[in-house]
Amino acid sequence: MPVASRMVLSTPAARRGLILKMALRRARPGTGSAEVFLRERTAMVTWPDLTEVLGEIPWAVVGAVATRAYMPERVTRDLDVLVRAVDAVEARARFRAAGYTQVQELAIGGVTWRSPAGAVVDVIESSLEWVLEALRSPGRDPQGLPILTLPYLVLTKVQAGRTQDLADAARMLGLASGEVREATREIFRRWLPDALEDLENLIVLGELEMGR
Repeated sequence: MPVASRMVLSTPAARRGLILKMALRRARPGTGSAEVFLRERTAMVTWPDLTEVLGEIPWAVVGAVATRAYMPERVTRDLDVLVRAVDAVEARARFRAAGYTQVQELAIGGVTWRSPAGAVVDVIESSLEWVLEALRSPGRDPQGLPILTLPYLVLTKVQAGRTQDLADAARMLGLASGEVREATREIFRRWLPDALEDLENLIVLGELEMGR
């Protein structure tokens, strides 16, 4: 790729825009799965419940595991959870006390742990302003784990900007009610207003997948 092109795509917003434009050009109504399947919610994989480990520290599941509350469950090799950066020192101490082994530091801030049973847990330590608000009122997935509600989960997906994250966001928004979509728009107006156009494009892609 020419240097000039790499510079144009050097920001998350630019990368998101490119991916969404490509998807919108080629998207056609309909999906390869029946709608009844798309609306099933399962917990085929049982992940560690960190309630006893973290105690009163606010936390919630994010990433691929959290999406199974809003779309069909997909395969993933690790559990992603979110805590506040101000709780990081205490959270790390509690993981060690519970017998978790530290694997590596995360480039985005946080730690990868391995549970005594061998499960891989990525603990993301975030200082973003909206995190405390999101952790105060989590939803629940089919296993009963605390998860980010859909508006905040979509926010994390769009901020990450990876292709799979944007695909997850589009599918979840396509399956969401109009009320939930409007709540998501409000979250974006407050916390990520420069991505409102991207959010609308994701809704369009989700609608197309659902054949609407």
